[in-house]
Amino acid sequence: AFEGIKDKANLVSEGGELKLRVKSPRLGGKIMDLDQISKHYGALKLINSFSYKFAKGERLGIIGRNGTGKTTFLNALTGIEPLDSGTIQTGETVVLGYYRQMGQKWKKELRVIDAVREIAEVVAMEDGRSISASQFLEHFMFSPDSQYKRISKLSGGELRRLHLLSVLIKNPNFLILDEPTNDLDLFALNKLEEFLRSFKGCLVIVSHDRYFLDKLTDHLFIFEGEGNIKDQYGRYSEYRQQLDSEKKLAQKNSHTSVRNPTVPKGNTKPEKQKSRLTYKEQLEYLRLEPEIEELEKEKAILEEDLNSGTLEYQLLIQKSARIAELIQLIDKKIQRWMELGQFVT
Repeated sequence: AFEGIKDKANLVSEGGELKLRVKSPRLGGKIMDLDQISKHYGALKLINSFSYKFAKGERLGIIGRNGTGKTTFLNALTGIEPLDSGTIQTGETVVLGYYRQMGQKWKKELRVIDAVREIAEVVAMEDGRSISASQFLEHFMFSPDSQYKRISKLSGGELRRLHLLSVLIKNPNFLILDEPTNDLDLFALNKLEEFLRSFKGCLVIVSHDRYFLDKLTDHLFIFEGEGNIKDQYGRYSEYRQQLDSEKKLAQKNSHTSVRNPTVPKGNTKPEKQKSRLTYKEQLEYLRLEPEIEELEKEKAILEEDLNSGTLEYQLLIQKSARIAELIQLIDKKIQRWMELGQFVT
């Protein structure tokens, strides 16, 4: 979805074209140190004794299958979700900005302009200029009239744009984005790319979008499952090429062994390879995607309950156990969906 966005839609003011470059506070010597951090739900390990020290200007992409702990990791970095063990030490100069998949809770009766003014009346730009909250809203395609709409009347796309600008208006110097290309419209993505290209702070992005990660990151955390996180320098496309090369080598070795198959006694010919789905498997494949979506919705609701801080202990245990079940179930269904998908033409 991100590839092909070429036109820039920039706000023009009396001083000329206004680039979206807010003035962020300088980062000190200490950014964020992770020391042997771990997180699990029951027997399910999501983060297992991971350590890392963030450096200035870090541009990190996070990839991995659904259910391997990527969002849990981000929630731990931002203090939303407590760790089971280990520590996270954040430098005094760090200002976190977190764009979450779940969005942000707003007072529905507020007008858009009032909600933004509660965060900041004026935004300092990198070039020394200052703009009003209203001008900042215009930069995200909120016209003067639409700024006076009640939040309850906004469309899904408008709500996501409002969430994005509410993160950026705080002038973060450590920015965390959880699957931004899933939710934002092309206009908002264009604005976000414009901002991130010139962003001088630390950047952490979870995404499955190769194009987006290639343009904006040069270092990967690969969530492999079972709590394992692989730290690898290089772009996402380079990692994919590495995987493809390994896959081709494995296939080549497989073909070599197929030329001279070992046929067990009693068999006259090797078993025929599967080439397409049966009718029953086609029905299963079509059902899997909506089933996965429903499970992920249930998981998001439970995580919101867990993070509310209002649950009694017994209910907390029950919901944590259900999340662990859902993570495993979602992962199992995704693997089955991918397995069947390779035979869909």
